[in-house]
Amino acid sequence: MNLQLHQAAAADDAAAIVTLLSGGAEIDARDASGATALLVATHGNCVNAARALIEVGADVNAKDGISDSPYLYAGARGHLDILELTLAHGADLASTNRYGGTALIPASERGHVETVDTLIRAGVDIDHVNRLGWTALLEAVILGNGGPRHIRIVELLIEAGANVDLADNEGVTPLRHARDRGFGEIVALLEKAGAN
Repeated sequence: MNLQLHQAAAADDAAAIVTLLSGGAEIDARDASGATALLVATHGNCVNAARALIEVGADVNAKDGISDSPYLYAGARGHLDILELTLAHGADLASTNRYGGTALIPASERGHVETVDTLIRAGVDIDHVNRLGWTALLEAVILGNGGPRHIRIVELLIEAGANVDLADNEGVTPLRHARDRGFGEIVALLEKAGAN
């Protein structure tokens, strides 16, 4: 399989990408893992390569063997420049990763404040529940560290209208999780929002 396009993407070499594509390289060809060149560029946060590929029509929703797409991966990893490019070029806001979660859920868990804000403004479902039974709000509390970034994410989710009482599969609410972890500022935000 010809993987020159993938190699150029990994090297963030936009000029090589343009040359390869004009020479007939298949824009959405897959490597052994099922990744397109655009997903390879996204893995490395190679913005120049990603832009070159997206601007000539690379599929921002093409998933690899583990259900990552350039859009989902950029969101999960906080690769904001690439995320914004995917959003401007047809990102499927309802697409889900291997855990059944939208891009907003791992972005919230990992403390990517600007990414969370960007995804909320793009219109991602705030209260989507993944296969673990968790929403973005639950992941920000359960898997977050209670620090400033996760406090801000909880604030953004509440401001965007997140259901503060949507419990996990065991019936435990975000407020109870926050109390159990001693996250006082998050507890205060949830209580102010009327959480039970």
